[in-house]
Amino acid sequence: MSNPSRERVYLSLGGNLDDPAKTMAAALRMVDADPQTEVVSVSSLYRTPPWGKLDQPDFLNCAVEISTSRSPRELLELCLEAERKLKRVRQERWGPRLVDIDILAFGERVIHETGLEVPHPRLFERAFVLVPLTEIAPDFAIGGESASERLPLVDRAGIEKLPSGREWWKA
Repeated sequence: MSNPSRERVYLSLGGNLDDPAKTMAAALRMVDADPQTEVVSVSSLYRTPPWGKLDQPDFLNCAVEISTSRSPRELLELCLEAERKLKRVRQERWGPRLVDIDILAFGERVIHETGLEVPHPRLFERAFVLVPLTEIAPDFAIGGESASERLPLVDRAGIEKLPSGREWWKA
């Protein structure tokens, strides 16, 4: 990130319908294709048990670091547009989905707006976010607490790192 007008942002992607790896890869390529946004680092894929609503298939999840000159709201719209293009349908909270893209952190900013809360309010409660995030950003911290310090405090049962490597999304 040599351009000071760009922000370091962390995203979480997940899905559990159809071919989530393929859908997540397509979403990442859409984000990366944006002239104001560049994918810097992508975690491996992780198979994770459902969270919140348990009667559904396991998810695939990953964490992503991007660099962007977009505003937080513009980035949110870019992510939502990628979800729409990939036919994401929002039917029930924490329910099954083709793809979900969440903004975890946007530089050092704290944002509380309708539809946009950064840092993500449940970031440090969810192993399906923390496990892949610590792979690409072990020193990532909020309020003096790092993701690596928080990880041992969450239930990681059932999370499995898949043999995907970090370039899985470019295929």
